[in-house]
Amino acid sequence: MLDLAIIGGGPAGLSAGLYATRGGLKNVIMFEKGMPGGQITSSSEIENYPGVAQVMDGMSFMEPWNEQCMRFGLKHEMIAVEQISKNADNTFTIKLEGGKSEQAKAVIVCTGSAPKKAGFKGEAEFFGKGVSTCATCDGFFYKGKEVAVLGGGDTALEEALYLANICSKVYLIHRRAEFRAAPNTTEKVKQNAKIELITEASIDEVYGDQKGVCGVKVKLKDGSIRDLNVPGIFTFVGLDVRNEILKQDNGSFLCDMCDGGQVKVNLKMQTNIAGLFASGDLRQDAPKQVICAAGDGAVAALSALAYIESLH
Repeated sequence: MLDLAIIGGGPAGLSAGLYATRGGLKNVIMFEKGMPGGQITSSSEIENYPGVAQVMDGMSFMEPWNEQCMRFGLKHEMIAVEQISKNADNTFTIKLEGGKSEQAKAVIVCTGSAPKKAGFKGEAEFFGKGVSTCATCDGFFYKGKEVAVLGGGDTALEEALYLANICSKVYLIHRRAEFRAAPNTTEKVKQNAKIELITEASIDEVYGDQKGVCGVKVKLKDGSIRDLNVPGIFTFVGLDVRNEILKQDNGSFLCDMCDGGQVKVNLKMQTNIAGLFASGDLRQDAPKQVICAAGDGAVAALSALAYIESLH
């Protein structure tokens, strides 16, 4: 029987693991099917984490977190979790891929979020062949070439700036006239000569051949179509929370959920199910910032510690 199971290995999960093990729990496993670090590892630039003055890429930034969090006895199982359910004795069953399972006294779910699909024609067909949601992963393939970026938030603009260092030109396409990114990021984009803004516009179609994307048709405000001859487009149009493991066999969710699929929690990261906690992008009203996810994880771990102590 595990004291605590942590599902997800991003900033929330790692922080939860650090606080839980340092707080005295001996049998804590963090289930993360890939390497720990989370979605932020694909970010090209982090400059707003307090106390870290050096501008770093996401992978370098998250590297020491793993070592620090494992120092106090946190174990990492590289396996996918399929479902969490609660037992009659108030413990939890963690159903793992391959038919395995674990039992735990308490669970912290911090499975994060995944990039939303934009929904334009050709997106699915050419995903991985010119359509991407990760500039740091795929930007290198377009060195010296023109590319397009879709989105108007912080991620879209930050990745456009990153791509401008690699590519000959970046077309930044946004459906509104104004951007939702931080003012200083917006100003950097506007001042960058290699970035052309195409606002109040949408993607009509991405087309190509067997080799991949050949171009992007953009629908402008006046209804006309502009054809961009680019071999790649990067989409950053928001995030969908990963809540699948909370679904039960009857189709309902294990705990109370918001309309958007986020988990309802209180300020202690407690759900309405005793012993079940949620943190990071998965929980309601998440700001989707690393520092907030890390704080969530710490709060969830402290709450879990108090809960487990109350069982004795």
